[in-house]
Amino acid sequence: MRKRTFYLSFLISLVVSSCMLGPNFQKYQYRGPEKFRFDTTKVDSSVNLRWWELMDDPVLDTLIMISLRENKDVLIAAERIEAAKANIGYTNAGRWPSFNVAGGVSGSGISGNTKSGFQFYPEFSWEIGFWGKFRRMNEAARANYLASEYSKQMVQLSLVSAVASTYYSLLAYYDLLEISKHTLASRDSGLVIMRVKYEGGMISEMDLNQAQIQRDVAAVMVPTYERMIGLTENSLSILLGRLPQKIVVGEPFHKHKYELDIPVGLPSELLQRRPDVRMSEQIYRAANAQIGVAEALRWPSLSLTGMLGAASTDLASLNAIGLTWSAGASIFSPLFQFGKNKRRVEMAAADARAALLNYEKTVQQAFKDVEDALVNISSFRKELKAQESRANTSVESEKLSYIRYNEGNTTYLEVLEQQRSSFTAQLDVLTTRLNLLNSYILLYKALGGGWITPEAEKQGVTEVQKP
Repeated sequence: MRKRTFYLSFLISLVVSSCMLGPNFQKYQYRGPEKFRFDTTKVDSSVNLRWWELMDDPVLDTLIMISLRENKDVLIAAERIEAAKANIGYTNAGRWPSFNVAGGVSGSGISGNTKSGFQFYPEFSWEIGFWGKFRRMNEAARANYLASEYSKQMVQLSLVSAVASTYYSLLAYYDLLEISKHTLASRDSGLVIMRVKYEGGMISEMDLNQAQIQRDVAAVMVPTYERMIGLTENSLSILLGRLPQKIVVGEPFHKHKYELDIPVGLPSELLQRRPDVRMSEQIYRAANAQIGVAEALRWPSLSLTGMLGAASTDLASLNAIGLTWSAGASIFSPLFQFGKNKRRVEMAAADARAALLNYEKTVQQAFKDVEDALVNISSFRKELKAQESRANTSVESEKLSYIRYNEGNTTYLEVLEQQRSSFTAQLDVLTTRLNLLNSYILLYKALGGGWITPEAEKQGVTEVQKP
């Protein structure tokens, strides 16, 4: 009769545990525009997954591979994934029985009479997962694990973008330094000529002083860009996971492509590609599962215990060993806790709503990042065209001003103005080219392209292509 009662209660508990309290997770359904506002290209749903290869720079490829292997933020993210993976097993273990072993010896005596004994037994305990508590906990653990995976992808994507941007900034600073050195050398030569003319009484002291000022302007820029090169090398070294050191670079910046093919795609694909969007989605899923855990804690829980072992009242005689056993079941149910359990559910629901709002905010930010990058590309293209025209005209005007001055058709003030304009225009062209290239880098980052490992790439392509 006792066995039947035990089996019946066990069966009932299993049936009840098939229910899960709390809301089930609902995946976000995209409802938005069919194309980006500033995307003028035809949508073909294609994004280069290793966009940095478009740069065709083996030095950059090497730097990116080093950073992905040695960068400390990536290594930290990998360890967090391992911790989240272990947490899944830890949480899942709570769904199953636990077995322990216990044993002991004892002794006592009064007036020369001693007694001794020992006991040894395995112990069994099992908390039945009423109301799906353990399954909700496991759901939350798995969601947190996926969030850590996407967090690592986000770190990798940001790292690749930072390495590329910093590397090309370094190349641009080298070019800007060369322009400054060339200008300084030219003005040093011009200053020598101006000093000879002044000593011969051909020009005024004012003209000589103005020539000296223009020479000093170029001289100031040389240490400025030398400093920027050193600081950028230090930053790039840290991105590589190494101590600050000299960075070996490839071809000069002006020989690189600074305009790339714009990657295009459907706006809805951002929800599959962007790791930060997918991470925030899983964080919301974990918070949503915690509502079910909090709900389950408001209701009764059943615990089963059992013990089977050997015991003796005489440690010296093995013949006194006998079997000992026990079995039991207990129900624990909260009765009156001044609203504590109800408030726990309310807190979990509020946390889930906050996680959902954060997810929606992340989606909004993703669209903003893409639109910003597209606006920058469009405007920097136009700006670069005007800057290049300005630079070409300024260089020609500087040459003509020298000819006019030597022929006595203009003052030296015009020469100085053309020198200043030409120098500034050449610097601005390189700066605008760098801004345009960085805009492409930010666009690829905003679109979530650039999966790193073959496994992640295969998974990413599959998910992006889902209807």
